[in-house]
Amino acid sequence: MTLVLRDDAEGVTTLTLNRPEKLNALNPALFLELRDHIDAIAGDGSVRVIILTGAGRSFCAGNDLGAIAAGERAPSRHLQAETIDLLDELPQPTIAKVRGHCFTGGLELALGCDMIVAAASSTFGDTHGQWGMVPVWGMSVRLPERVGLSTAKRLMFSAARVDGSEAARIGLADQVAPDDELDAVATALAAQIAGSSAGTCRIVKQLLRNTTTMPRRAALDFERAQPFGMPEDMAERMSRSKF
Repeated sequence: MTLVLRDDAEGVTTLTLNRPEKLNALNPALFLELRDHIDAIAGDGSVRVIILTGAGRSFCAGNDLGAIAAGERAPSRHLQAETIDLLDELPQPTIAKVRGHCFTGGLELALGCDMIVAAASSTFGDTHGQWGMVPVWGMSVRLPERVGLSTAKRLMFSAARVDGSEAARIGLADQVAPDDELDAVATALAAQIAGSSAGTCRIVKQLLRNTTTMPRRAALDFERAQPFGMPEDMAERMSRSKF
């Protein structure tokens, strides 16, 4: 069984976690397939934007506790964390399309994306505290980056669940859509991004990754120096633009 499906259409690549009977719970085999897709996409110039989603009624219920109990192990100690890092570092913009459960490891996957679009009835939560575990895949860094330190503490200390509307209110989700409109909303956002300059998106993503960790003056000077050059399609786009 293929655990991560890939579909390509008009510059948009959709990766679908494909363990619907397990609510797309994460096991080592799934991560290995996801890693292969991410590695392939990183160097694929035809891919302008990526949507990450889950098959069936959930995005991802988190780590597969049954796989842990059965002793399943990834081939390297930090495979999962490194895979999410690579997702985060993809040159193309990425969108997590979330319906149903988005818990713990699943939330860490979503946080590895640039944007999160959620169904109103979706449920987000960090359940490390429920199981007596601690994050090692990036939650303690990426969650406060999105929602702020105090809100991240509340969510992580309490293992509280929040729905899609609350996720949007606190900044965890970028957009919330009625359940039956989620696909259309995510597709429209992806198409809008795909219509922009791929070079602009790539360079802006690199700039943001660098400047957000710099002092303000250094960040302004860094941007001004154009360290990543200009998009290759600038002249062509300017020539056909209508103001």
